[in-house]
Amino acid sequence: MDHQPPPFFKRGPAPLALLSFYVALSVALLVVDARLQTLEVLRQALSMFTHPVQHLAQMPAQFLDNAGNYFVSVSRLQDENAQLKRARLDNVATLLRTQHLEVENQRLRNLLGVKERQQASGQLAQILYSARDPYSRRIVIDKGQQDKVVSGQPVIDDAGIVGQVTRVFPFVAEVTLITDKEQAVPVQIVRTGLRSVVFGLGNGQLELRFLPANADVKDGDVLVTSGLDGIFLPGFPVARVVHIERDTSYSFARIFCMPLASVENFSEVMILDPRPAVVLPEQLVREAAGPEARSPVRSGQAKKKRLKKD
Repeated sequence: MDHQPPPFFKRGPAPLALLSFYVALSVALLVVDARLQTLEVLRQALSMFTHPVQHLAQMPAQFLDNAGNYFVSVSRLQDENAQLKRARLDNVATLLRTQHLEVENQRLRNLLGVKERQQASGQLAQILYSARDPYSRRIVIDKGQQDKVVSGQPVIDDAGIVGQVTRVFPFVAEVTLITDKEQAVPVQIVRTGLRSVVFGLGNGQLELRFLPANADVKDGDVLVTSGLDGIFLPGFPVARVVHIERDTSYSFARIFCMPLASVENFSEVMILDPRPAVVLPEQLVREAAGPEARSPVRSGQAKKKRLKKD
């Protein structure tokens, strides 16, 4: 008795055909999302459902960590409290003089008519986990759209700049660390006032670029934010120069730095509020807009001259 193979509609497509179809569909979705950002809304909607699941999955590990830390933290907290009290007594004179200098600085600024420095304010956040991409330096914090967090906000700790918010979800946000390859921060050398840009290398280090080989840079120089990008407030510590390579065959020197902030440690950070937009003078706005925007102004001035002549 002959056995005929079942019809195609009963057997279904071959496994290799299914695999090829799903691979092509996945590649197409990746390309469309990377170029057009069409799946961002879907990603945020899915995060609302996956966030409780992730939280439940992390609860056993957090419970064990909290239980273990509870028994070892009492003596450590006592020692830290004693050290903080001694440090407070040692620095009380400096703190009092700093407060006096701040008041005097503000009074002099008012006398000279200099614009007041912007005050740094923000909200505390806790680091939940690191991003799962091994080729990036990103962390996820427990603040999101419901806490009025927006993309671009700076993130700091008690030592300096940690990174910048790059993606926001309803309950969490993603922060790109300054050591990431795609992160750049405009900085200024404290000792000389020289301005440049520091880039992440992806391995925990930073590189100060676009400085000539004979630039006045030394090992140990501290870099702070220059504030020229309109995102980071000026004066926040960023990194310290640790190694310089000068080669006369190249126009620029290779300057390696280490971040001052604990970008890979601790679990609490502060998200600074966004800086207010800078209002440009009307003349600069017209010049930036081009001749189309300047033509009405010139025509109005010409009309005024004609009326005066008449």
